[in-house]
Formats: sequence, C-alpha cells, structure tokens
Amino acid sequence: MPAVRRLAAILAADVAGYSRLMGVDEEGTHERQKAHLAELVNPKIEEHRGRIVKNTGDGFLAEFASVVDAVRCAVEVQRGMVERNATIPADRRIEFRIGINLGDVIAEGDDIYGDGVNVAARLEALAEPGGVCISRVVRDQIRDKLPYPFEDMGEQTVKNIARPIRVFGLCPETIAELPMPDALPLPSVPIAAPRRWRSVVAPMAAGVAAVLVIAVIGWWLWSPIKSSSTTPAAVAATTTVAQPFVAPRLSIIVLPFANLTNDPDQQYFADGLTDDLTTDLSRIPDMFVIARNTAFTYRNKPIDAKQIGRELGVRYLLEGSVQRSGGEVRVNAQLIEAETHAHLWAERFERDAGDLFALQNEITTRIAVALNQELTVAEAARRTGRPDALDYILRVRAMIANNPPGGRGAKAVTLLEQALALDPQSAEAQSWLAYVLAGRVLANMTDSPTADLERAKALSEQAVAASPRSQLAHVAKGQVLRAQRRYAEAITEYETVLALDRNWVFAYFALGQCKFQTGSIEEAIPLIERAIRLSPRDPQLGVWYQMIGLVHLYQSHSEEAVIWLEKARNHTPAHSIIRGDLAAAYGFAGDTERAAVELAEARRLSPDDRYSSLDRLRKVENWGVPKIRALREAIKFAGLRKAGMPEE
Repeated sequence: MPAVRRLAAILAADVAGYSRLMGVDEEGTHERQKAHLAELVNPKIEEHRGRIVKNTGDGFLAEFASVVDAVRCAVEVQRGMVERNATIPADRRIEFRIGINLGDVIAEGDDIYGDGVNVAARLEALAEPGGVCISRVVRDQIRDKLPYPFEDMGEQTVKNIARPIRVFGLCPETIAELPMPDALPLPSVPIAAPRRWRSVVAPMAAGVAAVLVIAVIGWWLWSPIKSSSTTPAAVAATTTVAQPFVAPRLSIIVLPFANLTNDPDQQYFADGLTDDLTTDLSRIPDMFVIARNTAFTYRNKPIDAKQIGRELGVRYLLEGSVQRSGGEVRVNAQLIEAETHAHLWAERFERDAGDLFALQNEITTRIAVALNQELTVAEAARRTGRPDALDYILRVRAMIANNPPGGRGAKAVTLLEQALALDPQSAEAQSWLAYVLAGRVLANMTDSPTADLERAKALSEQAVAASPRSQLAHVAKGQVLRAQRRYAEAITEYETVLALDRNWVFAYFALGQCKFQTGSIEEAIPLIERAIRLSPRDPQLGVWYQMIGLVHLYQSHSEEAVIWLEKARNHTPAHSIIRGDLAAAYGFAGDTERAAVELAEARRLSPDDRYSSLDRLRKVENWGVPKIRALREAIKFAGLRKAGMPEE
C-alpha cells in the first residue's frame, strides 16, 4: 500500500517509571498494564472514534480524526486511572504520561510517521505522571470547545525538533478534581503480595536463583573437562594439577546503586541507573555482564570485592551511589578490580534534576563509554605467556583508546595479523583490521593506500556478512566507505551502528563528518557535540573541535570558527591540518598576522607538503559534493590566500 499524507490528532502515551515498576514486580506490572489497556484505555479510544496505531511495551500511540476527541479521551483516561489507582500502593501504581499534537503524518499501512508523531512523543515526555501535555495548535482548536484549564508552560526546546514548541499542560491534581466521565471498572488484576511477605520471599528466591545460576555455570565449565578426561594423558594431566577457574577478561557486575537520599521514592532512579548500565555494558564487544536479577541480591549487603568476584566469576565490579538535594542530583561511580580491590576509575556527576529521564540517560551513557575505555586498557595491560586472538585485539583497542593515531600504525596491523593467524574466522579481528587499514588511508599514514583500502574493503565485507548485527563490523565498513569518499553510503553504516548501540562515540563524529561532506552542514554540529558530551576527555577532542570550527567557517561564522579551531589547536598543537584550518579562519576574519603564523606552523608540521600552495592543497583535498568544494574555494582558500599561501 503506497504511503499517503493526512492531518491527524496524535496521542502518545507511556508509563512513568516503567523500568522501576518492572524491576519491582515484573509479572504483576505486566498484568496490571494489560488490564488497564483492555478495561479502560482501549474502550475510551474506541468511544472517542480513535484507533490504536501500535503498542510500544511501556506505552501506546493512537490516532484521532478530531482534536477534541483526542483531548477528551486523554483526560477521561487519566481521570479513570485516578480511580483505578485509588487502592494501589503509591510505589506500584501505573501512571501514564500523555502528549497530544495535531499535525501532518505519513500513513503507510497501519503505521504513521513524521514530525506530527515526533512532536507528540516529545510532549508526552514533558507531561507529569498522570498528566497531559498538548501543543499550541491543539490548545487553539479546543479553547472554546472543552472546559479543561490547560496551563501555559511556555516555549520548550526538545530533542530532534528544530523549532521550540509552545506547550500547555493539565496537571494530575486538576484532573483528579474533575468529575468521573462515567462508571469505570475497577482493576481486575490484584496487586502483588504484601510487601512484608515479599520482603522475605524475594531475597530467598533471588538467592536460590543465584546459587542455581552459579551451579549451572560450574557444571557447564566442568563438563567439557570431565568428558575429555578419559584418555590416559588427560587423567595424568588432571591428577597432576587442578587448573584454577579464570574469569572472562571483560567480565563485570553492576552492583545496585545506593540511594543516599532519605526518600524511598528516589530508589527508582538508583535502580534505573543499575538497569541501564547493565544493558549498555552488555552491548560492548566481548563484555560478560552479570544479569540484574543476580546483581540485586547484593543490595544493602557489605561489599567484599574479592568474594563477589570469586562467587560470580568476574574480574570487575561497578558500584555507585545517588544523592538528591533540592534540584540537584549527584551520582558517584567506581570501577573496582575484584582480585586486588584496587579502584581503577572513579567519576562524579552533578546535574540539574529537572528531567530525570534525560539525566539518567546521560549519566549511564557517559559511564558506559568511560568503562569501555578503562576496561579495555586494564585488560590489555595483563600479559599472558600464550596470548590468544582476543589478547591481540584488546591491545589494539587500548592503543586506539589511549592514542588514536597509534592505532593506525604498523604495530596495530601486526597485532591484528597475529589475531587472524590464530583465528582466521574472527569477525572482530577482521573488523578491527579493516578499521585500522582504512584509518591510516584517511590519515595519509600509509605508503600503499590502494592495497590497504582493497584489503580493508574485503575484510569489512566478510565481517558484515558473518555478523550483520555487529556494530563493529558496520563501523569498519563505514570507515572504508569514508576512505573511498563514498560519504552518502557511509552515513547508512554509521546510522546502523547507532541504532544498534547509542554509545558508540566515534560513530557520532564520523556521521557528522559525512553529513558535512554531503552538504548537510547544519546537521554536523549536533552529532559532534553529542560525541563530546559522551566522551569529554577523549584523545580525539582536538579533531572534533576542528570539525565544529570548520562547519562554522563554511557557514561564514568566522568568530565562532576561530574560537573552536583555537580550542582544537590548543588540544592537539602538532596537528598540521588543524593549524591550516585555523590559518584560513584567521585570514577569512581579516587577522592576517595570526593567519601567517599558523600557516607557517602548518607547513612545518605537514608530512605531505600540502600547504606549499593552493594548487597542491586542491589536489590533496579534492573531496566533498560540489557545494562543499565551492565553499572550500570561496572561504577556506580565500582565507589561506590572505595568510600568504601562493596559488602555485
């Protein structure tokens, strides 16, 4: 069925604190939500001539032909939930947040897409639990038709929407005072057993589950040894010395974050951090992460890192705490090596608590990114007498984490060749070697760019074919496409990476650069700023600052360009291309004296003599769509002329 456009009222809803509710009582929460949908939400949507577009696990999306119907339905659902939650303990209540927008949508089959839907989702995120938020266009349509006293919340800037949105909200307290629309059924699913009974049973059940998990792991680890021990040689070997269990290299448990606030209601935020970190760390290649159910059995218990490491077979523990004071939230996190109890990494995050969901997302992402680097470096430092493929891969990953240019050299290639010699079918080794080979072509650090690129292309294609859902394989393929100047195709690869793992920092920068090279200049800066936000101490910061400065320069924002390019130079003073771009920015801004100084440094540092003349630079930097080439000629090269760079 072809896609069509139409005007629609879109209602987006989700359950506030869904992760916390599922963590406390997974089955009970699921059953109660099903009952609310079947007995209240779905009948109300049908009554008001709407339709459910899709259920999203923790919420739903609905479409109405009338804005009045959509708002009336939302308010009646929220009023009905007040009644249905009346006998439910506060920490077990399912409370919807609802956002409504009127906009143009693309309808394809039973689904709808477009900005109209995106704005509704953003309004939902701004609503209080039990409340409703609407856009200005919705308020204007219902102003004289419905009696609900929506409060003006002002202009709100929201994620991925270019323009601010004027928002109007109806708070839960106001909704609770409204008369009931009609008789509504009470919840048909009882709440879980009393807390006193569950406080006894739950830890016992969790403890039994943990013991069973450990027993199964032990049996699984022992059974291959037992089955192969029937030969005389095997018997002799096992009777001579018992081999100790060795924990997986990148193995970790995220212990429940402690709630240091004297408010039990804040426990959900601490538990949310634990949940999200467990999920995010499990996405890192080669990472072994203990499941949350086992991790939560250690809540409120004394921490003995060595004992936990031996009980669960992990090398590292992550512990932390959450403290809220007024409008501020402070989160502390520490990475501990189990065997030695050494603190390898610690970080403190202090943020405004205005949007706890966004705050939780930012903190967990920052921690996951930092831990990826710290754990990789820690494991690479462990030397073994008989390294396997993963040992070599970890050493290269550590080189890239500590010093990205070092990960493009001959040593990195040699290590990855050794990894492939030990495991020729390793998609991870293939991906990293493709990444390194293409990277040194991009950096002009190879004497055989054609051969390197051909091999990188073959390796990346093998890796993607073997592991189509591997973020690393798609990063490698994107790197190859960038080196081939096929930026539009590389965009697809990096978008795939971020769909699989939102924490892959390099993908944000590479995607931003590709957007720039394909002419979508205005889309580049937000992506690179995201990379900086996620990894504010990254060794690549200089290059990221440079890219933002170059975007400003090509937009003729010379003052902003100079600020960012000076930051790039200060971070990475020996980078010749950063010096050259800063010379162009100074020249374009009319500061010819500083421009000449930076151009001289660019010439001195450049390994390929690209700054000897504009004609030479044109040949080296002959990339980008015609729009970018024209801007380079009109702005960057004009600035370099003022800096004193000759034409030929």
